[in-house]
Amino acid sequence: MYHIAVSFDVPAEHHEAFIAAALEDGRNSAADEPGTRRFELIRDEEDPDRFYLNEAYDDPEAFQAHVDGKHFARFFEIISPFAVGPTWLIKGTTIEDPLAARA
Repeated sequence: MYHIAVSFDVPAEHHEAFIAAALEDGRNSAADEPGTRRFELIRDEEDPDRFYLNEAYDDPEAFQAHVDGKHFARFFEIISPFAVGPTWLIKGTTIEDPLAARA
C-alpha cells in the first residue's frame, strides 16, 4: 500500500470551503479512482488552522492517477487562493510484517 500525508494551513474564514473541497475530493476519488483506498481529513489538535490529508493507494501509479485526475485538479482550483500547502509529511510504501497475524 502506498501512503501520503500532507498538511495545509488555512485561514479561519476559509475553513468551511477547505473542508467541503477536501471531503468532496476524497468522496469522488474513492468512487471514481479504483486505486484509492483511504482519504482522511484531519484537523490539528493544537492548531485549528492546520489540516492534514492522510491518504492510501494501491501503489504509486494509483496515486499518480489521482494527481492526474479531475478531482485533484478541482480541489486545488478551489483551495489555491487561500490555503498554504501542501507540505509533504510522508510519501512511501507500507512494509508488511510477514510474521504478524492477519485479522
